[in-house]
Amino acid sequence: MKKRRVKKTYAEINEKIRQGRVVVVTAEEMIDIVERHGEVEAARRVDVVTTGTFSPMCSSGAFINFGHTSPRIKAHRVWLNDVPAYAGLAAVDCYIGATEVIEGDPLNSVYPGEFNYGGGHVIEDLVAGNVIRLRAEGYGTDCYPARRFEKNITIHDLRDAFLFNPRNAYQNYSCAVNMSDKTIYTYMGMLRPRMGNANYATSGQLSPLFNDPYYRTIGVGTRIFLGGGEGFVAWPGTQHNPHVPRGPNGVPKSGAGTIAVIGDLKKMSPRWLVGASIQGYGVSLFVGIGVPIPILDEEMARFTAVKDEDIFTQVYDYSVDYPKGMVKSLGEVSYKELRSGEITIMGKKVPTAPLSSYYKAREIAYILKDWIEEGKFFLGEPQMRLPSGRGENND
Repeated sequence: MKKRRVKKTYAEINEKIRQGRVVVVTAEEMIDIVERHGEVEAARRVDVVTTGTFSPMCSSGAFINFGHTSPRIKAHRVWLNDVPAYAGLAAVDCYIGATEVIEGDPLNSVYPGEFNYGGGHVIEDLVAGNVIRLRAEGYGTDCYPARRFEKNITIHDLRDAFLFNPRNAYQNYSCAVNMSDKTIYTYMGMLRPRMGNANYATSGQLSPLFNDPYYRTIGVGTRIFLGGGEGFVAWPGTQHNPHVPRGPNGVPKSGAGTIAVIGDLKKMSPRWLVGASIQGYGVSLFVGIGVPIPILDEEMARFTAVKDEDIFTQVYDYSVDYPKGMVKSLGEVSYKELRSGEITIMGKKVPTAPLSSYYKAREIAYILKDWIEEGKFFLGEPQMRLPSGRGENND
């Protein structure tokens, strides 16, 4: 193992935060610092690098406890603004999933469906303080005799409400095109025929897991910006897969790591949790996430200086290959090319567009930077690291 010339601890960095001496920069700013001073000097100068992403994240939702009723009910079925919530938990607990659609929606029977309201919109309405119509049905027991309950509520009436997203902040994602002769509608947006456009879905050099490709500092217990409030990494996200091809910089060239996240919904903001209607596909939730990366040594300085031109993803056909489960890359492109507005695939120039907002990702990174500099946000040392596919994590 190569001996490191700079070595810091979480405790040392948190003490600098308490004393107001911490040096925090965004992932964009770190690129220039490492280029000018090198990774060793950058590691000496900088303590924390902030990252951000704001994108539709379907595997999201919220656990809600609406409190015991009088007479008590064992909720067998629950609706929030006519959107079904899963009630198979306990008497008055339920989980509202971001992709659940309002009851009675025509779905894709009127193609392409508009999907105007669903679980993601309910979550946005809750954090905005809007009135939600709660309906619950029970089958009646000796201890929970009520069979029906209905009431207008706001988030302030809820006994508990916390966001729990099983899979967020995907570390890289594919670029989608359509090689068929007709327009198709996907979770990657509308794709025009004969590769008329290409859509992609991360914030590139600002994206959290690109800045810590082997998850040295991101694990269970990492404190993060979540939905405008404070949250934590709770577990590796579903579909977490670090065992994919990587570049010389360690960055995966296709979908890899994910994180499951948790936080107090009552302290979040509709600015950073936004319901989404994806034509022809369904509903989702835009989620804002920011992860602070502690610069423990020069390797972390190098990782956090990653540039769009050094991050690559694969282009897939979403008309035939993807729905059939066929993994066949049409080509590899960098995020610098994607963000330029045009890529070249199979000799054809194709216009590009992001599903995620780079502007909002940058804003999240700056907000998190301000919180840390003001002593409002401290680093959470992970109690368990995510599987990295790297062998033993270097300490």
